[in-house]
Amino acid sequence: MQHISIETGADGIALVRFDVIGRTMNTITAAFSQELEQLVERLKGDAAIKGAILTSGKDNGFIAGADLVEMEGDIARWRVASTQEELAGAVADCASLSHRLRAIETLGKPVVAAINGLALGGGMEVALACHYRVVADNPKIQLGFPEATIGLLPGAGGTQRLPRLIGLQAALPLLLQGKPVSPAKALELGFVDAVVPAADLIETAKAWLLSVGDPVARWDRKGFKLPGGAPYSSAGQQIMAGANAMLRSTSYGNYPAQEQILKAVFEGTQVPMDAGLRIESRRFLNTVQTPQAEAMVRTLFLSMQALGKGQGRATGRERFDPRKAGVLGAGMMGAGIAHAHALAGIDTVLIDVDQAAADKGKAHGDNLLDKAVRQARLSQEKADAAKARIRASTDYGDLAGADIVIEAVFENRALKAEVTRKAEAVLGSNAIFGSNTSTLPIDGLADASQRPESFVGIHFFSPVDRMRLVEIIRGKRTSDATIEAATDYVLRIGKVPIIVNDSRGFYTSRVFGTYIAEGYEMLAEGIAPAIIDNVGRMTGMPRGPLELSDDVALDLLDKVTKQTAADLGSAYVAKAQDGIVDRLVNQLGRLGRKNGRGIYDYAQDGSGKTLWAGLADLARPSIVSSDAALVERIRLRLLYRQAIEAARCVDEGVIGDPRQADVGAILAWGFPAWTGGPLSFIDSVGAATFAAVADELARDHGDRFAIPPLLRKLAEERGRFYEAPIRQKAA
Repeated sequence: MQHISIETGADGIALVRFDVIGRTMNTITAAFSQELEQLVERLKGDAAIKGAILTSGKDNGFIAGADLVEMEGDIARWRVASTQEELAGAVADCASLSHRLRAIETLGKPVVAAINGLALGGGMEVALACHYRVVADNPKIQLGFPEATIGLLPGAGGTQRLPRLIGLQAALPLLLQGKPVSPAKALELGFVDAVVPAADLIETAKAWLLSVGDPVARWDRKGFKLPGGAPYSSAGQQIMAGANAMLRSTSYGNYPAQEQILKAVFEGTQVPMDAGLRIESRRFLNTVQTPQAEAMVRTLFLSMQALGKGQGRATGRERFDPRKAGVLGAGMMGAGIAHAHALAGIDTVLIDVDQAAADKGKAHGDNLLDKAVRQARLSQEKADAAKARIRASTDYGDLAGADIVIEAVFENRALKAEVTRKAEAVLGSNAIFGSNTSTLPIDGLADASQRPESFVGIHFFSPVDRMRLVEIIRGKRTSDATIEAATDYVLRIGKVPIIVNDSRGFYTSRVFGTYIAEGYEMLAEGIAPAIIDNVGRMTGMPRGPLELSDDVALDLLDKVTKQTAADLGSAYVAKAQDGIVDRLVNQLGRLGRKNGRGIYDYAQDGSGKTLWAGLADLARPSIVSSDAALVERIRLRLLYRQAIEAARCVDEGVIGDPRQADVGAILAWGFPAWTGGPLSFIDSVGAATFAAVADELARDHGDRFAIPPLLRKLAEERGRFYEAPIRQKAA
């Protein structure tokens, strides 16, 4: 065996190490899965072996789960299976790992999982098929089942063994939400048996084998009962009903994987294990065949992973590796950027107009580090080192020697020009200057630069410490080398980069703005605001469009609108949003969540919000009740408006790679994850069907729903954004 090694001691205990060749972390590849069969035969056939310990030969994890990159072709084949023969073959394929793990479980000899690193998805399912689980005492180790977060379900026994171990009530949140837990929490829940110092891991496993060594899983014993009650018991019925209600209230039926998980648990835990595993395999195939699974696996796993690793970066080019950076502006955004630098080991000068403001920005970063220490996400030593990397200053001379400077001052052209000139006066000729602007075109801002070829847009999202995306904006004069350096910089600080061409609002702000704008169009039409925001959430957006405008800040929306109108002159097309927001901000002083008064009124103690009663005087509602037809029309308008604008950005060359468009939409403003992103949404619906619905919306609601020429062409040719000719179009 190439990926699995066995070393048997004089005590009859076989130490089995997983070390998948060609992978930095163990993943379940086809070759590794096949070797599990050989492992079972070896353990079963060698009389000298009394028991086995399964552990990792790598020091960074036990098993990270299935290798979905390798499985992409298989998943595509399973997705289109339709005949009885094809479906039977697909189910058999889906069940192959499950069968191999069941063979370990019924080996007749005791097997212990010695988990020395993260065990997720299929990796955790391997551990559950063992008779005892011991984990290294490291709070950074993650254990769990993240499949639901990418549109799948655990398909190698996870939906069957976990409830049988810890009961329905404890198992369902882990399976449905996909959030991993620490070893200590896993021990508390009961799906691991011991947590010990890493140095004692193997000896603890061996001690159990030699002292207890029970080779029969509890569910294979006569009289086994599900902890807490089976689904048909009085307690179980309440749990299942509550889980179903909770699922509906949070997912609105948008996520088939969660529904299939619930069905697999409900059906499978009422029958013996082997029958339950067969049910799980069929439910896995049902899930794989949904368009949501295709879109979510591609975007949330494959594309996210590729972009997060810098796939597409020019090979053979020396990586840009900044040692010193500057940040201009110590507000929340600038302070957050400096904090990201410090965590990545980059010395940073944080500059503001006075020392008090600069110190306040540094204090914000220090507070974030202290919080990470309290939550055991960072050691005190590393936090102290990060704090020492940020220097608060008012002196631009301190920027000397910086490899990159990020400007994060207010969205004001004159101010941005001023700080650009001050910084460039002391920077070396090879330094990169990045403007963190969300709306102002980069070409105009670069006019203040003496080296526009080294000037680039680097758009962070707030709060920086939690938002993973960074939008890199190429101006007409920005060099390829600068774009490559900016990409390396973003990867260095642990963010996900997307690259777009200069355009008003770029990609993210431009498309996101259509969601809010469409909400105000509906408000002006007389649709009650509660209906608008409730349906917005039902689409899968994190907030309704009106409440989200409060979060963004109504005065910011007002400033952006007026700046855009001034820049475009007669070409500017007024929106319903403009007049309503202008009155809210400039006549009524309602700025949104930040001052507790906007579309909503906010409780001072943070306990909640209520719609402002005076909103009816600005836009009197005439539609105050909803039916299924109205809900569906609002849903279509909110989703289609964004997707059409994303397609328009591709048509205009603002963004070229659909992976970046989809990942950017989900990470930047929370476009519904179940769609896989706006371009995946169009592909899932089908370009022709999408175009027909968009044409109807345009007839009823205006030219903002008119589709761009590229999308019309795809509709006519039955094409997809994810076909090669589109995907290779440069940004």
